[in-house]
Amino acid sequence: MNLRPFRSSDREPLLALTIATFGPFYEESFRSIVGDAIMANQHGAWRADYRDMWRGLHDPRNHRHVVVAEDGDALLGFAAWRTDPDRRSGEIDIIAVAVARRRRHVGTALCAHAFAAMRQAGAEVVSIGTGGDPFHEPARAFYDRLGMTALPLVRYYRSL
Repeated sequence: MNLRPFRSSDREPLLALTIATFGPFYEESFRSIVGDAIMANQHGAWRADYRDMWRGLHDPRNHRHVVVAEDGDALLGFAAWRTDPDRRSGEIDIIAVAVARRRRHVGTALCAHAFAAMRQAGAEVVSIGTGGDPFHEPARAFYDRLGMTALPLVRYYRSL
């Protein structure tokens, strides 16, 4: 496995990986929890939202970075983060690993790389968000193994 900086030619394959990773959350988990009306209102265009997200995800001039994990020509995953030099903090915006490569330390390597880069940029604290639903249980366990501290938050939805 090799870690390297994002290249513009990565955008479409990493968008496809993002959609493959998070599609089951939107279409199965979130929809089943909140129903069709809230799904349509909150995340009805989730694929387009990810396409928009990728347009500005890697912008080093604005302290936004993406690292890519690859094995030969195969993209295994990525992590995107940003730093806030004034607050001496960083945040992982999104991380995704191809299904076939999960539980093989790809995510750990991506996070270790991002943490080191944030530390080098002056960050003293890093955060990452995830869901409290069953879909995100593996992510919560992973962040626990990284030594992160969970702060439970609750978001309520209701159709009007």
